[in-house]
Amino acid sequence: GDYLVTIEEKSKATFLRAYVNWRCMSAGSSRVCVRMVGHKMEESYSEALKEQMSIVEMPLSDPPLCISCCPVNGDLLVGCKNKLVMFCLKYLVINQNLTVLDFERSLILHIDNFIPAEVAFCARHIAVTTELDVLILKLEPVQQSADGTEQCAHRVTALEKPMDGRPSTHTLQLELDEFIICQKPVELLGEESKLCEIPITLESTELPTEDTKRFQVRYLLFRRFTPDQSPFGFCEETKLHSLQLLPVYQTAHEETENKRELLSLFCFFSLPHVGYLYSVGKLVELISTYQYSEKSEQAVLTPQFLHIITSENLQCFTVRCSAAAARDEDPYIDTTVKACPPVALDVCTLRMQLFIGPRAICHFKNHIILLTKADTEDITERRKPTRRMLSRKADSIKSRTNSESEPGWNLYIINTVSTIQLYREMVDYSRTYENVKTESCIHLLSEAHLLVRAAMMDPSFLKSDEKEELLRAFRESCAFLGDCYSRFDTKDYHLALPYYRMSGLSMTEVLKRLVSEGDEIQTYERGFIFYLTHSLNEDLNEELSKESANKVLQIFYLADPVQLPHILCSPCMRNICPLTAVKYLQKVEKIMPSVVLTLTKAFMALKMGDLTMYEHEMDSYKETILACGFIGQPKLLRQRKEGIVIPTEFAVHLKEMQPGLLVAAAVALHENSKIELEEADTFFKMLCSNSENTIPQLLVDFWEALLVACSQEEILQELLLRITSQYVWRISKKQLPETKPLKTTEDLINSCNHFGLIFPWVTSIMSVGSPSDKDYHEDISKLQSLLCSQSINIASALPVLEPLTEAGNVGLTIRVLCNTRLGKYEEAIDQLLKRCPDAAVLYAQHELKDDHRAVWWNKLLPELCKRTRLTGKDCPLLISSLKETLSVVAMELELRDFLSLLPEDGTAAFFLPHLLHCSQRKLLT
Repeated sequence: GDYLVTIEEKSKATFLRAYVNWRCMSAGSSRVCVRMVGHKMEESYSEALKEQMSIVEMPLSDPPLCISCCPVNGDLLVGCKNKLVMFCLKYLVINQNLTVLDFERSLILHIDNFIPAEVAFCARHIAVTTELDVLILKLEPVQQSADGTEQCAHRVTALEKPMDGRPSTHTLQLELDEFIICQKPVELLGEESKLCEIPITLESTELPTEDTKRFQVRYLLFRRFTPDQSPFGFCEETKLHSLQLLPVYQTAHEETENKRELLSLFCFFSLPHVGYLYSVGKLVELISTYQYSEKSEQAVLTPQFLHIITSENLQCFTVRCSAAAARDEDPYIDTTVKACPPVALDVCTLRMQLFIGPRAICHFKNHIILLTKADTEDITERRKPTRRMLSRKADSIKSRTNSESEPGWNLYIINTVSTIQLYREMVDYSRTYENVKTESCIHLLSEAHLLVRAAMMDPSFLKSDEKEELLRAFRESCAFLGDCYSRFDTKDYHLALPYYRMSGLSMTEVLKRLVSEGDEIQTYERGFIFYLTHSLNEDLNEELSKESANKVLQIFYLADPVQLPHILCSPCMRNICPLTAVKYLQKVEKIMPSVVLTLTKAFMALKMGDLTMYEHEMDSYKETILACGFIGQPKLLRQRKEGIVIPTEFAVHLKEMQPGLLVAAAVALHENSKIELEEADTFFKMLCSNSENTIPQLLVDFWEALLVACSQEEILQELLLRITSQYVWRISKKQLPETKPLKTTEDLINSCNHFGLIFPWVTSIMSVGSPSDKDYHEDISKLQSLLCSQSINIASALPVLEPLTEAGNVGLTIRVLCNTRLGKYEEAIDQLLKRCPDAAVLYAQHELKDDHRAVWWNKLLPELCKRTRLTGKDCPLLISSLKETLSVVAMELELRDFLSLLPEDGTAAFFLPHLLHCSQRKLLT
């Protein structure tokens, strides 16, 4: 809200007033109206408010002692004896052309035996001080229970009633004539702060509506100080001052340009010689402590600086608000992606300016407003410390000299140095420490970085004339910090990586900054090696020139030779001279041989076209060891460019010459989480130059090999469906694989338990199949072997198998296998009797066991009798199947039950041998 609030004293009476529409006075209008807070204005009267200033009187039962306006929503907090009164800012819409500001007294916080010296108010956070106590609270909405009743926070009763019969804190602070009892210093943070023994009672005073919010108090911080002591007594001037709550907002973006969202909140308060800055947002903690060189009179905190005044100086300190807020805003801070100077970084003094008698200070945008008073008394006398015994009576006696008649008052408006200019000065000054490589250089550059970061978090940043300059300065400061952490031997060397990333510099540009030209040998610190290692191991789109790549090779040979094989496989090193690389690798191999190093040498030999050297290197280890060697460096086989997986020349060569090794390596990579299933699919498709929808045989070989090694059920079912789908597609489309499969059906049955032995009845059906099926025998037998195992989920596979259900004998075996796995034995028998009756008994002998034996006489025997009756002696296969079935049933059933199954019109001579066999079995048992 655009208003001004004052505490005014007249005729020994104190008034609280708000001046609304006050800009009319500066524009030349002299019209003023006075109204009471909450007064309803008539339409005719209110039209005049457009062109005149309004004074809003705010009556209070007790004189106001201090005030604070919330910078987020404009609400007002007034401190009175034993209570705090909150006024909500209201926007009264009189008509479409006129909106008037007003206030509504909404809440009173009653605090017994508490006289506030200062208050601060921001986003429902309340900070209040007495002479030596600080209390920070937060007003939180009361949660509504399921039945609609309010659930207030339980207040600790120990705060209201002293324990063990001891007098309370406030009883101990009773004013005495000649002495005062001082308590021990206390600091309570978070939940512990409710033990401060300051009970608070809330009284809602606004008119209740549906939208009325009820609040409860949460204690955030309590701190108590003690007066400075000396052999001569207590210093009466040890009092807290300059209480302030400072909000920091989310960094503005184009889409949120007109919105201010609170990000972090900070609280500052000061003693005469020490200042304290706390974070009171997500976490309550002390951020910084400021030690003043002399006694302070007043201080003002901004997101970039802390300004304090003493008896003769205006001093400026750095602050850590932007460092804390950056971590609240961005979870990637303090990772390898982004960095920010630490919150615990020591603060430093920036400037000190002499003034005569500073009395008050405030801050507005890029201006410092300073009120001074030049005293006529002798300066040396004024400087003498005045100490006496602290007395409450004496302290209450105040001078009533009329300030209007006193000469020597001055008002200064000081323009602060622009962020860019101060940033440049700090960077220039840091160069004095650059050659000695001390932490002072990092400290100064960190201060400069935080200065720019704070300016960029300002809500007005997007509209600032310095926007582009600030962005450039931010990137530049990141580059400078990256340089420091790369060049200096510091414990935080790893910060070189995130700072260089934030700077936007390419690897080539970083190399130019840090590596001297020529062949002279340099020493390289851990930060630079850390940056290079991580950058080269990531899939960047940057390719180093031949000269830069050779220089990087030299750097790692000197600093970290173990990393050479991994560095050479980086996409950034594509332009490396392979001959130079081999020379360095041979030197390293003499000291630290490894499979990865051997594979890297073979890769370089391929780049040179030296197949003899390639074969020599590949023959150094067994194929299984070589396959596992690729786990150490997957980029020997595949790299990424702009997010796309690209096979290397090594992978292309293996595809042609050693496809088995390539597949084994891919399986090893997958099982060690170096490549995902989808990524492997893309890799083999690109390697075989297949379109997205075409599956190359090498990929099928990979799937089959992965079935042997894979143990994850989810991936297992996915692989089984993919392989099944590919077999079905090739059989139905009569497509032969473009290359010879690496494993036959027999190989897979012997090595993988997901491929089962093909059932005899399946073999019987296929023996009378069409000659065309023999062309695709391998795919057909693999598919049948999969279905003969218990691994694949048949219910999920049915839609995939659908194209083959009518495909001759192949389709018959597929349908019968599926029905069997689903427990549909009678349907399976119907299908066999209809298409291939001679296989029905084989099927029954293999499948109808244990709990399913009853299907022999309940389904198979009646169906065979029925079909034999219809065909007569024209179908010897049916008769043969019927005889075998009768033999099995005769062994299983009692004579009476067996007899009841035989057809009444059957030939006795045909069934009699089986009846005799059944009765003889009964006699034997």
